[in-house]
Amino acid sequence: MSNQFVVMGVSGCGKSSVAMMLAQRTGGVFLDADDFHPVENKEKMRAGIPLTDENRWGWLDTLNGELKNRQFGESLFLACSALRQAYRDRLSEGLPDLRFIYLKGTKELIQNRLSKRYGHFMSPALLDSQFETLEEPESGITVPIEESLSTIVDAILERVPRKS
Repeated sequence: MSNQFVVMGVSGCGKSSVAMMLAQRTGGVFLDADDFHPVENKEKMRAGIPLTDENRWGWLDTLNGELKNRQFGESLFLACSALRQAYRDRLSEGLPDLRFIYLKGTKELIQNRLSKRYGHFMSPALLDSQFETLEEPESGITVPIEESLSTIVDAILERVPRKS
């Protein structure tokens, strides 16, 4: 069985960048949950309309299936907001070893990052709703995001078990 991790947090916290670098540094696989959103969800977010739980359930089930299909092989790092405990429960259904890495930052820091990001479907106007939805995980790995990308990844790798 491989190590599987969900790199989670609000939009703009660096999930994709961190998950991608973790995969590169460990020889693992990177997946971006955004790639699995149906077009309707992306259009809502582009228009600044927060997704409802009903919009998310099918997407989370798709991601859960993808994780189950890839649970044997290389380590896997999925970048996914996973903001609520119910979403994390849905993602990890049938995957007792799935671990979460929470990228924690202030609204001000993340707003500043979002103001410099171009070409992403997620509207920066949704940041408030992301923080309102966020239920910080009680377990897993929590990493502050004030440092450089490589420092954040180093901090995570110190706490991630290595495959033998």
